[in-house]
Amino acid sequence: MAVNEVDLRRWWSEGRVCHGLWSLLPGVVTAEVLARTGPDYVVVDLQHGAVSEAELPGVAAAIRSAGSVPLVRTRSPLFADVGRPLDLGACGVIVPNVRDADHAREVVAASRYAPAGGRSIGRLSGGADEPLVIAMVETSTALDDLDALLGVPGLDGIYVGPGDLSLSLGLDGADRVAELGGVLSSTIARAVAAGVPVGVHASTGEDAARHAAEGATIVTVAVDVFSVGEAMAHHLEVARSRSQDND
Repeated sequence: MAVNEVDLRRWWSEGRVCHGLWSLLPGVVTAEVLARTGPDYVVVDLQHGAVSEAELPGVAAAIRSAGSVPLVRTRSPLFADVGRPLDLGACGVIVPNVRDADHAREVVAASRYAPAGGRSIGRLSGGADEPLVIAMVETSTALDDLDALLGVPGLDGIYVGPGDLSLSLGLDGADRVAELGGVLSSTIARAVAAGVPVGVHASTGEDAARHAAEGATIVTVAVDVFSVGEAMAHHLEVARSRSQDND
């Protein structure tokens, strides 16, 4: 069954878990292969991934035609960087480095046409009339202002970035893993209590399932570049070990 941004917004509001994939690799073929595996959404990462803006219309169309929702992690929270992928086919944005509630309001306004916001008319390809807007919580300031941030009108959810958040909180050491886990669990609980959809970035299905068990509904289960690398390494190991057994 094909999924669209209206479905995601409704399902999240109902507390339904939605599963997605994260893409760092470029190309329409990559996007189509990922979307054909059956995720509810595919996030194209413009901040750290290799996809260019010029590819985005084709990438977004491939994801949508395969039955999934194309979301984009924007390059930055700047006004132009929020609106640009929405003009090029994205049905929603996950915006990094959101500082606090006031900043989140600016992000929402950048995704909405007047009078609700300041987005300029000029959508070029695909996209959505009311795109999804998700703010990343990955700074200590966003965490400090979390209660107010969760109440920002027009925000469809929050998405926690454990890597940058651990750096911002000084919890990036191996001996602070448990403490960081407590912060992630607390953030999920606070969002759930406020009735706001929440996700925590994960690279494995096991981590994703753990977050979902705590109440996360924006559940990213894998990152393409890591999964491809792990799969290739596994098959090489199997082939080489069996070749050695036959020597």
